[in-house]
Amino acid sequence: MTRAASSPEGVRLASTLRELRDRTGLSLAGLAERTTFSKSSWERYLNGRTLPPRTAVEELCRLANEPVGRCLTLWEIAESEWGGRAKEAEPPRPTRPTAAPPSPAPPAATATATAATTADGATSVGATSVGAAPVGHRGAATAAVLASASAAVFGAIALTLFLLPGRHGAPLPAAHPPASPSSSPSVTGPRCRGTACEGGSPMDMRCAAAPETLAEHVTATGASVQLRYSRECGTSWTRMWGARIGDRIESGAVGGFRTYRAEVKDRAEADTYVHTAMTATRPGTLVRTCFLPAADGGTECFEARVDRSPEPTPRIRTSHPSTN
Repeated sequence: MTRAASSPEGVRLASTLRELRDRTGLSLAGLAERTTFSKSSWERYLNGRTLPPRTAVEELCRLANEPVGRCLTLWEIAESEWGGRAKEAEPPRPTRPTAAPPSPAPPAATATATAATTADGATSVGATSVGAAPVGHRGAATAAVLASASAAVFGAIALTLFLLPGRHGAPLPAAHPPASPSSSPSVTGPRCRGTACEGGSPMDMRCAAAPETLAEHVTATGASVQLRYSRECGTSWTRMWGARIGDRIESGAVGGFRTYRAEVKDRAEADTYVHTAMTATRPGTLVRTCFLPAADGGTECFEARVDRSPEPTPRIRTSHPSTN
């Protein structure tokens, strides 16, 4: 998958992979020797120009003695933002079509029709391969073919009648094929729902794989702030990127009892993004987000309602920070 890592998710994944590579102490050539991916591939993965395959993330985690859970969550979010899950498994083998059982027909009519067709075919083949055979021999061959065809037809009819439902205790065909391992529920689905997600991380709880953006605002300092909503988890949170060290965001349901805050603490977070914890929301809930700049400047707040217009006009309110 070769797409520019333009999303914050892609930037954060690439940054995390670079940290793991630094921990291993390996060069790009060293990574190529210790993994199943080439030096040029690792150069693209670590620079964020290409989304790495899932197996590349797993191999790098093993080399760095890093548990794969967090990195795979980052990969899943980045892959989802870049356009659908990667298909790394082998393509399914084509299934052989199953012929429908022939409908029962009167034995005499079926035998006659099949025998006539077979006889015509045998005559044609005989004329091509043998040439001008004596009439007596041709008649004997035709009779043998007719006898063989009749036996085959009667055998097919008997087998069909034997397999019909309710005959001789034959089992009914299954309405659906048995479930395969791949059809079982995904082990990477959300880990919580509603109030069970309250205060949790959208990444750790796997609620950030396919969220909706309720509202987006670019602050006076140039930071981008998004109010996010997960329909699967029934939660909302806020994320911010393009911010400065010390910038903060706050998020919570209007009229709720809890507000969650996130702060940009270092250069790595400033180069990628930060997010608040989740608050449980449902259709109709009004969610409020505020941006608090590190430098002197006013607080910028906006609101959006869950399940309303996908891109509502943010209600912006600017105020000066308190002196407390």
